[in-house]
Amino acid sequence: MNPSMIKKLQKMQKDMVNAQQELEASTFYGSAGGQIVKVEFTGNRKMQNITISPEAIESADDLDLLQDTIVAAVNDCINKIDEETESVMSEFTGGGMPGLF
Repeated sequence: MNPSMIKKLQKMQKDMVNAQQELEASTFYGSAGGQIVKVEFTGNRKMQNITISPEAIESADDLDLLQDTIVAAVNDCINKIDEETESVMSEFTGGGMPGLF
């Protein structure tokens, strides 16, 4: 393999590691139920915070709805993490270095 190709590969690998570290350090937010439940995750899918609006529970019957809303907010946030990860990493996997392969 020629030396310039090796340098390009090494740079690409370093850039990928940096991009992954930036994603993991990022904060993502998700919500459901019209902002009744809001969650905060880091890019490595660790939940940092959950906020539940006081009007979420007016009676015991609201508990099932609240649980479903929490699940929806968490899934919303994880989807955002996945979309951002795919977008950032596609620079490296989807033609980030034209003519390399």
